Order: sequence, then C-alpha cells, then structure tokens
Amino acid sequence: MIKNMNTNSQKVSFGEKVGYSLGDGSANLIFQMMMMFQMFFYTDVFGIKATAAGMILLFARVFDAFVDPVVGILSDRTNSKWGKYRPWLIWTAIPFAVFFVLAFTTPDLAERGKIIYAGISYTLLMSIYSFNNTPYSSLGGVMTSDIKERTSISTIRFITATIATFVVQGLTLPLVTKFGGSPVSSKGWVLTVTLFAVIGLVLMVITFFSTKERIAPPQNQKTPIKQDLKDIISNTPWKAMFVLTLFLFTTLALWGSSMSYYFNYVVDNNALFAFLDKAGLVGIANTEMNVLKTFLDAFGLIVYEPEKVFAVGFSLFNMIGQIVTLVGVIFLSQFLSNIFGKRNVFIICLALTAVFTGLFFVVSPTNITGIFALNILKSLAYAPTIPLLWAMMGDVADHSEWLHHRRATGFVFAGIVFALKAGLGIGGAICGAIIDSFGFVANAVQTDSAIHGIKLTASIIPAVTFFIGVIALFFYPISKALNEKLQHELNERRKLS
Repeated sequence: MIKNMNTNSQKVSFGEKVGYSLGDGSANLIFQMMMMFQMFFYTDVFGIKATAAGMILLFARVFDAFVDPVVGILSDRTNSKWGKYRPWLIWTAIPFAVFFVLAFTTPDLAERGKIIYAGISYTLLMSIYSFNNTPYSSLGGVMTSDIKERTSISTIRFITATIATFVVQGLTLPLVTKFGGSPVSSKGWVLTVTLFAVIGLVLMVITFFSTKERIAPPQNQKTPIKQDLKDIISNTPWKAMFVLTLFLFTTLALWGSSMSYYFNYVVDNNALFAFLDKAGLVGIANTEMNVLKTFLDAFGLIVYEPEKVFAVGFSLFNMIGQIVTLVGVIFLSQFLSNIFGKRNVFIICLALTAVFTGLFFVVSPTNITGIFALNILKSLAYAPTIPLLWAMMGDVADHSEWLHHRRATGFVFAGIVFALKAGLGIGGAICGAIIDSFGFVANAVQTDSAIHGIKLTASIIPAVTFFIGVIALFFYPISKALNEKLQHELNERRKLS
C-alpha cells in the first residue's frame, strides 16, 4: 500500500519527471496522428466520404461515454505493488500499438466494408486510449502534492509531448511519401504508423519503470461509485475544466483536420514551391547535394517536383509551429503561471490564440510568409496553456479531496479524458460535415464553394470554439491563493493520516 508522505518527501527527481513525460510522448505519437491526419487518411487514402468519416469519429466518442467512467472507476480501485495507475501503462502498451496500426491499415473492401472496418478499428483504438491515458494522466496527479512540482512535471511532460508532436506533424507526410512514393500511398501510411507504434511502445514501458505514486486516498476511505459521481457533479472547478477541455479539443481537432485540406487544396502550390525554393528545400534529381540537404532528404523533406510540394510545405509549417510551441512551453508556461496563476495565464493566452486562428480566413493563399507568420504567433500564444490543463486537473482532484475528504483521481481525470476525446470526435465530425456540405471532393480540383468551406473550418469556426473555452475559464474558481491554501491544508491532513 502506498503511504501519504509530507511535502518535503514529495520532491520528484528530474529523471523521474523525464521518465513520466515519455508516456505522453508515446500517447502523442498516436493522438497527433488522429487529430491531424485521421480525417485526411479516411477521405484521401482510404476513400471514405468526409461526412461518413466524421460520423465514425463521432460514433467512437458516443461509445467512450461508457468506457471512460469505467476506466476511472477501475483504476481508482486498483491495488497492486506498483500502485493504482502505473500498472495500466504496462498492461495496455502492446494493445495500444497494435490497434494504432490497424486504424491506419487499408484493407481492400467495398465502401460499406471500409466504413465498418474504420468504425471498429477506430473505436478499439479510442477505447484502449482510455485504458492507457486516463491512468497515465491520473498518475501525474499522485506523484506529488507540491503545486510547483506538479507544474514542473506537467511542463517537462509537455516538452516531450511537443517533441512527439513535432515528429508526427513534421515527418508523417514526408515519410509516407518516401516509403510509398505519394502522400496518399496506403503502403507509406502503414509503414510510417508501424514505426511510430514501435517507438511509442518502448517509451510507455520506460515510463512504467521510472515513475512512482506518492499520494494515496485517505485511510479507510469508502469507495461507493455513487459518491464519486455526486462529488464530480457538485464540483464547480471540474465542470469548468470539462467544458474547457471539450471545446479546446473540439477546436484542436477541427483546426488540425482542416489544415491538411487547407494546405492541399487552398494554399497556392506555385507560391508554396517558390517559398520552399527560397528556404533551400527544393532539389534537382540526380544531382549532388550538401550534407544538410542529404540529411533532410533522408526524411523526405526535399521537394523534387511541384506536384509533391504539399507534403513538405505542410510539414515545414507544422515543424516551425512546434519549435515555437516548445520554446513557449519551456520559457513561458511555468514562469507566467508562478506570477499570475494558471487560470489568468490560460485566459489571456487562449484568447490571443483565438484571434490569430481567425486571421487565417483573411490571409491570401499566395501569401505564404503571412500564413507561416500567423502560425508562429498562434503557436506562441497557445504554448503556455499546454502544460497548465493537466496541472489544473491535479488541482481539481485536490479541491475535491479538500471538500469531500475523499480522493478519486482516476474518476476526476476520466471525465476530462472523455471530454478530450469527445472534442476530438466532434471536431473531426464538424470538419467533415462542413467541407462535405460545401462540395468537397477528395483528390480533385475544388470549387470556390469547397475552398470557402475549408477556409471556414481553418479559421472562423475554430476561433469561435476557442473563445467558448475562454468563457469556461471564468467559472474556474481555483485562484493562485486558493491553490496554495488547498496544498497547505491537505498536507496538514495527510500528516495526521
């Protein structure tokens, strides 16, 4: 049984923080693929209509409404020599990798068969995501009760997550093209995803062996499920975070899905080719290249033909955004939150993110510099919020324990993971429904109406849903002062337990 320790014994070593962060690197290899490329994969590679693809994503979310609470309940009631949450990481590591590959495999089926296969494989992937990520996220809430340590853990976690995001968003299309000869090659997709799945499996195993749980529920705590549910429903901070997470990930999925279409069908190909040529990312076949170009070419990041500019251009766009995000996470998130508090930083930065997102509607498709500049501003504004979401959820679990003298970390995080995945499905469904309604046809020259629909999903609509998240934060009551009070009083209680 894990015993509660005082605050001084809950300092977490840098090595353990890095080990914990690798689990989110693993999860993001999968999550970013789903958020950025699942819709594009279904429509342009597997050959499913956009509306049907969107409904597949939404169906999996409905199914998750039953899975996520079950995972939270089971993990809170798990008792092992490894703790409550750690064992789930090792139990789910292999199935997670297998279902990831299956979700990006393209069996030769009729249209109805493709929809059924995609629906089953995606739902299985999302279910195993719950069984892995809810305990993983909960683990971050029981490694320490020290609020500064918790923010530090989240910051390092999201540095690794950002690196994984950089890899997925930056290298997926170039690797697919390199392995399969085209961004829509089914062979290229399955080989790329298999590579990511193996890396993710290794990272998750390392996380299991390098972390430790330090906070246990109060001794003799009774665990009625009804009480867990009652505590959550009456928890104002949790409800605010649920709404924030739902709309935040609806927006990220909507914007992420739409940007692959935006670059493929809206951005001017000739202007993008000229931009990449100035950046030194255009090569001539069968000619000798310098060391840097040879290195970039090994990852498929050199363009030889204007027709293949989409893969490299979109990858460069994503990689620059993730580099800026990484800088923001490292240098701004903890610094700003220590001064102003998590909630205030989140409100300002998310509002700025919404503004910069909306401006993608007015930038010209030939203004490649402007498109990249907007992405840099958006990424810098959003970066400080990334670690704060999960650090704030640990604070919500503390708040619930403070109020009710009961701790149900897994159940608290299960609801938020459900909101995250619901947002993922809703965002994808919105993207698919909108571009389909405006006349989108995969792998074809788009009409003006279809272009307009894609631009809306890449700008105005996600800007609005970002702002709904801002509104939700005004109902989150855990200020910096209250957070410090919670930590002090809970530590005093734990000393007596």
